[in-house]
Amino acid sequence: MKTQKWEELDVQLSNPVLKTLKRLKFFNMTPVQAACIPLLLNGKDVAAEAVTGSGKTLAFLIPLLEILQKRTEKWKTMEIGGIVVSPTRELATQISQVLEEFLKEIPSLKQVLLIGGVTLKKDIEILKKGTNIIVATPGRLKDVLSNNNSINLSLCVKSLEFLVLDEADRLLDLGFSATLDSILSYLPRLRRTGLFSATQTKQVQQLIRAGLRNPALIIVKEKSNISTPVNLKNSFIIVHPEYKLSVMIDFIRSVGFQTKYMIFLPTCACVDYFSRVVQILLPSINILALHGKMKGRRYKVFDKFRNAQSGILMCTDVMARGIDISEIDWVLQYDPPCMASSFVHRCGRTARIGNEGNALLFLLETESAYVDFIKRNQKVELHQMKRELNKHTIDECLQHMRQMQQKDRLMFDKANRAFVSYVQAYSKHECNLILQSKDIDLGKLAMGFGLLKMPKMPELKGKDVSSFVGPEIDVNTISYAHKDRELHRIKKLNEYRNTGVWTSNQNRCKHRKQTESWSETKKRKFERQEKRSKRKEKKELKQQVSTTCNKKKRRKRINEEDIEQLAEDIALIKKFKKRKISQEEFDAAFQV
Repeated sequence: MKTQKWEELDVQLSNPVLKTLKRLKFFNMTPVQAACIPLLLNGKDVAAEAVTGSGKTLAFLIPLLEILQKRTEKWKTMEIGGIVVSPTRELATQISQVLEEFLKEIPSLKQVLLIGGVTLKKDIEILKKGTNIIVATPGRLKDVLSNNNSINLSLCVKSLEFLVLDEADRLLDLGFSATLDSILSYLPRLRRTGLFSATQTKQVQQLIRAGLRNPALIIVKEKSNISTPVNLKNSFIIVHPEYKLSVMIDFIRSVGFQTKYMIFLPTCACVDYFSRVVQILLPSINILALHGKMKGRRYKVFDKFRNAQSGILMCTDVMARGIDISEIDWVLQYDPPCMASSFVHRCGRTARIGNEGNALLFLLETESAYVDFIKRNQKVELHQMKRELNKHTIDECLQHMRQMQQKDRLMFDKANRAFVSYVQAYSKHECNLILQSKDIDLGKLAMGFGLLKMPKMPELKGKDVSSFVGPEIDVNTISYAHKDRELHRIKKLNEYRNTGVWTSNQNRCKHRKQTESWSETKKRKFERQEKRSKRKEKKELKQQVSTTCNKKKRRKRINEEDIEQLAEDIALIKKFKKRKISQEEFDAAFQV
């Protein structure tokens, strides 16, 4: 990565900023910093795309501080000059911490972090003490701006000089489009705006046109044909669904425990379950779990992992963007991410700011086409890794998972939730053209989760799960280790038994006949007939839709030629949108 010294900038930086950069040991600029800082300080709006770990945070924090310092009038206690919006609490907290280091040398400016986790009233009380810079997540910032009862923040932002949207594409992916529109409606139009991200999506381009005045577009890549850092080695490994966890455990043992790993899983339930399992299988290494449903505990876990010398962080894609944790040696992806762009961001947690790093993706045999797709779609080089199966590790993983469930019903519940959430998430995959749930052997997948029995779920209807082999055990006899939870279960179980809900169909009908009147019985019979007819109509409609769709769909699996054709079609659409080809050329290309 090409670098240059801060003193070589076309614009002169202030002494407090230079002093902080020296203290933090940032002696040279990265390309994205060298490109963005002069433009922003010369009054330009900027939309910057740069690979993960390229130093985007300093690219907008330094201009922000310089702009606020250069104003001739002194900033009032409740006069806000800068706002930084970030998609996640962790990333917002990280930006706030970096900003705080600079503000140690600039006591005239104050910042406030608004990320939720506390009541709105408490955040407003903090704001009343005074602030000039706000770092926030979109939802909490909108709440504060729209709350005019005790503090009118919309008046405080009239002097706003600089707005930053960090990880702009992720802000829109998470469904914050309406929230951002609401935030922008409170802000003055005469301001500088910066959009920073590792990828520029269609939604980001629309936001650029709507919110930026004649912006400078900056794209910084280390190689024109690669969207990940050059020091990052990307690999993939083909595994069977029932052996995925055991191959991952065996891999970690072979690499060693004196390092840092990040393991990305598809759902919160998978993180909850597998973090417990991995802790048992790898007792000598610190295992931490983090996902979006953890609320207030998320930052404590994040901070603990960031300060640790070694360990494993098991997480969802909530940790895929912008998070800077030093010395991450390996990023392990348990499955292909739901969004293709998330692949680059996941890998970007390692090999940051010129350091070396490794990323490994675990794929099933039915997912092999994903390698070609990600190479073309995200411009990522992937190399195949091969490993021998360890029979001892396979048996050890299955044995431990099933023992954990039999000892505590809570683990039994977690295992089933994890499996169900995984299957449901897979069926909603963005790349469902090449990653189809119908291609997966769900029986073998359940073995990979160490289930005691197959759960009841719509996705299993009509599927062959004969490959699943469970232990001979009555799962109803499994109790909770927590006494109060078990007492509650027993109480609930007895209530069901007393009311006849858990009895056989014959006894349930008999119980109803004894307690219901003739009119109630007749009414119930009519309701059943009506439900039956509705189900029949729905089934017939579904069959008609299915028949129509099947006529349009090709029944063969997608191959390399299909992927190439898809890529060519997308390229044509892009050319047409950019007006590089005419309507006639576009129509002719698709008719051929």
